[in-house]
Amino acid sequence: MTGASTNKEGISIIIPIYNEAESLSGFIKVLFAALKSKCFEIIFVDGGSQDDSCSIVQSTSQCSLIRSKKGRAKQLNTGAQNAQYSLLYFIHVDCIPPVGFDQILLRQYKKGQKAGSFQMQFDHDHFALNWAAFATKYNSRFCRSGDQSLFVEKNLFEQLAGFDERYHICEDVEFIDRLYKKNEFTVLPQKIITSARRFKDNGVLRLHFHHGIIHLMRYLGVKPDKLYQYYLYFVK
Repeated sequence: MTGASTNKEGISIIIPIYNEAESLSGFIKVLFAALKSKCFEIIFVDGGSQDDSCSIVQSTSQCSLIRSKKGRAKQLNTGAQNAQYSLLYFIHVDCIPPVGFDQILLRQYKKGQKAGSFQMQFDHDHFALNWAAFATKYNSRFCRSGDQSLFVEKNLFEQLAGFDERYHICEDVEFIDRLYKKNEFTVLPQKIITSARRFKDNGVLRLHFHHGIIHLMRYLGVKPDKLYQYYLYFVK
């Protein structure tokens, strides 16, 4: 995997989108309010939206729009290939990063931390969600997900060949597994706030159950397409 030069010190913020018009404007406002450094770029990677997502991004200064084939792994890899800074930061539209997250990540990077995530907090009070969020304080690959966002040195990202594009789900935890195998992962004390919308839509305990089954299937060696079939059948 090759891309733009990684010599520039700064942070490339990469956000995959697909029909996100309803929440996109609010997310962009929150993102800019949280940014505190000057050396950054914001790259939205669209996977073929049919709503106003692209026009919203294009009307926002300091945001770049790239189009790619649908699939979060493909979109994230496309964003990374076009990133100009040495540190990549992947975040979802339904997340709110801590204020000054860019400065926090750049400080960690200067200290030699090449990859990691924030701890997580859901925007909905439920004992199962609170328990899952509490578990993210532990530095274990079993407590990780893309909802916690992810920072990684671009050179390291390229050494690991990026996200595995065979995965339509679990692409984030599969990549994080490889980071742990290289002993390159840190969990930061600050918290990112993540939307519980999908849990509300599916039922909190029900979705936790199906997430658990999917992760168990993956660890048992079930192929990516079978994981996706299971997801499409059981999750809204």
